[in-house]
Amino acid sequence: MTRKPVDTGDPDRLYTVTGGRSRADDDAFDLVTLIVSECEPTLGMQSEHVRILDLCRHPTAVVELSAELKLPVTVVRILLGDLLATGRITARHPRAARALVDLPDSALLKEVLHGLRNL
Repeated sequence: MTRKPVDTGDPDRLYTVTGGRSRADDDAFDLVTLIVSECEPTLGMQSEHVRILDLCRHPTAVVELSAELKLPVTVVRILLGDLLATGRITARHPRAARALVDLPDSALLKEVLHGLRNL
């Protein structure tokens, strides 16, 4: 089945998709937040919500959803907020980089590299 691309330049369409909202209620979703569906779509759901649930059967980044849905990231964040509020998705934030203090000492790494070169 071929899907008709969404015209992201139509402000009336975007207004309808978001229910008139222009920003998400919170900043729960950055571009690399991974979204996972927690349920199957149900009858009567908004088509964009259905598509998100289908796409997120496996962890999918917000930016990937935006590209796949051909919708601006701000609109996708609003839609994700709706789904998160109803428990239909979970958001997994990427792990923060470890602090420099937790990383191995550079002298130790140089010794390991030197040892590998000698093999």
